[in-house]
This record gives sequence, C-alpha cells and structure tokens, in this order.
Amino acid sequence: MDGLIYGIAIIVAGIAGAFVAHEIFRWLQRRADLTESKIDDILLLSLDRPVSIGIVLGSVWVAVNTYISPADLLGDYAWLLSSQYFTAGVILIGAWVVSTFSYSFINLYGRWMASKTETDMDDRIIELLEVAAKYIVWFIAFLMVLNTLEIDITPLIAGAGIAGLAVALAAQDIVSNFFGGALILVDKPFRVGDRIKIDGYLGDVVSIGPRSTRIKTLDYQLVTLPNSKISGSAITNYAMPDVKLKIKIPVSVAYGSDVARVKEILREIGGEAASRSEYVLDDPAPSVYFLEFGASSLNFMLVLWARAFHMAWDVQDFVNTRIDECFSAEGIEIPFPQMDLHLRDLPVPPGKAGAEVLPVTDSSMPSFQAEK
Repeated sequence: MDGLIYGIAIIVAGIAGAFVAHEIFRWLQRRADLTESKIDDILLLSLDRPVSIGIVLGSVWVAVNTYISPADLLGDYAWLLSSQYFTAGVILIGAWVVSTFSYSFINLYGRWMASKTETDMDDRIIELLEVAAKYIVWFIAFLMVLNTLEIDITPLIAGAGIAGLAVALAAQDIVSNFFGGALILVDKPFRVGDRIKIDGYLGDVVSIGPRSTRIKTLDYQLVTLPNSKISGSAITNYAMPDVKLKIKIPVSVAYGSDVARVKEILREIGGEAASRSEYVLDDPAPSVYFLEFGASSLNFMLVLWARAFHMAWDVQDFVNTRIDECFSAEGIEIPFPQMDLHLRDLPVPPGKAGAEVLPVTDSSMPSFQAEK
C-alpha cells in the first residue's frame, strides 16, 4: 500500500514538473521574441510539449517500476513496462521534437525566402519539403522503434527500397520536371512577364510551375512546356539584360541609285522615328549601313532601338511606311526579283520540219516556246 502511495505521489510530482517546465518554456519564448534570430523560437516551440509529456510519462514509468509491482498492477501485461518500451517511448518523443523543429524551420525560413521571389514555384517546393521532412523523420523513428523491440526490419527496408525504386521509375518524368523547375528557379534564365523564344515558340512567360512553364504566344495561344525540356534547351530572353530591343530593317534599292542620298534619307527617317515616334529610342542613335552589292540590288541596313521588346512591329510599320513615301518622292526604285530570258532562233533538225510550236502552260516556268 505504501508503494502505491509513493507511486501516485511520483506521478503527481511528474505532472507538476511538466506544468512547471511548460511555464518555463513560455517564459523563455517571451524572451526569445526579443531577439533577432528565430532559431531559438523554433527550438523552444519544438521542445515545449514533447518535454512536458515526456516528464509525465517518465514519472509514470518510474513510479510503476520502483514502487508498484507491475505483476500486481497489470498482470499479463507487465511486459509493457520493460526498458525496451521505455526506450521506444524516448525515441518517439525525440522524433516528435526533430519533426516539429524541421517542419517549423522549413516553414519559417523557407517561406521567408520564397516570399522574395516572383513565382509560386518555390512556395510549392517548400510545401513538399515540409511534408517530406515529417515523413522521413517519423519513418526513421519507426524503424528505430522496431529495432529496439528486436523486430527484424530487414524485410521492411528491402520492401521500402523496392517500392521507392518502383515509384522513382514511374515518376521519373515528374522528378525530372521538378528538378528542371528547381534549376530554372535557381539559375533564373527568365522570369514571369519576360518575352522568350524557346524551341520555336515566341511569347511571354505566364507562370513557372513545379512541372511545367506556360508561355502565351503572340497569337494569344497558351503553350505548356515541360521544365525538363526547358532546362536542356537554348533560350532567348528579349527582356534581359533590359527591355529595349535592337531592330534591323533591311532596305534594297536598284543599281544606279545614289548611295549617299539613300543613306541620307534612311538616316533622316531613323532620326524622325526617334523624335516623333514613342516606340524608338534616340540613344543609341539610329544608324545606316551599306552592306553589299546584291544580285539585283544595293542592300542597306537601318538599325534602330525600340523602347521595349513588344514594340518591334510598331517600329517596323512606322519606318517602312516612311521609306516607301520618301523613296517614291525621290524616285528611288525598290527592285524586286526578276529574270530576263533571251531567245534565239535555232535550226530545225531534219524530219522536224513543220513542227507545231506551243507555249508552255506551266506558269511557274519562264515564258518560252518548246517544240511538240
């Protein structure tokens, strides 16, 4: 009877000790709030409940094993109070602490870092890491408990390995896309809103997800590209290092045109575009180059800088319209591809006299006559 009283007293003392420990942790948490670091807050939050519950369970175990006869109290279930089960309980409480700490650490610092980026992909990665941290810690703790209870865990580990291999093979595309998205997030070849050209698609980045990236083309079509494909492709980003765009406008004039006058007109058009158009920059200034003597034309290049990558067509429309007006006023000819075909009379072979001559009906061929 005295042992029972002592045992109950120890349990009551354990409950009181747990309450005191909880109050101490609350006081320490208020002190930790005054510091800049959040590690102490996370550590105290992780230790508070597990330690309090551990004190209560520890007092119960001590009381039963020291002052109360397990055989008298539990009969056939006395084996539950062996040291193995006490060790297993300690492992589970330790797993509780580690799991709570890892989850809180990833949640606090991971989401703080993710909030500094423009995409929501890193937020999804943080959510995945939070869940993975919990499951990994508890799975390891579960294996340690089974080992403590002298249960063979080899088949379980082998089964987990086979299951993991099967899942990895089935989800290899998902995993490759996930890591491709992580590389995009770290390397940052483009951001949401950038205009890029990749794998023949030209458009603006709408979203960067954990599996794929979506691009809205200039035709307002939504294209979804797997991240694994993007990470292995060449990417042209028109928004980096800045949003201005260099525009090259080829101009051809007929042979015999005044080269100096053509360059002067093009230079005037470039200056006019920079001063009057809201789409063209005056710094860098427009420039004109006489590039080559072509097959049937003199070829020039007018180079301008648009204020942003999405203004290219507006710039070309304005400049081409002015070139047509100015060249027409100056009498400068813009040549088009053409072929001159010269025919000469050939002697008629013997036996072909009086052969009928018919025109070729294929409109894609040069106009000439052939014998039938």
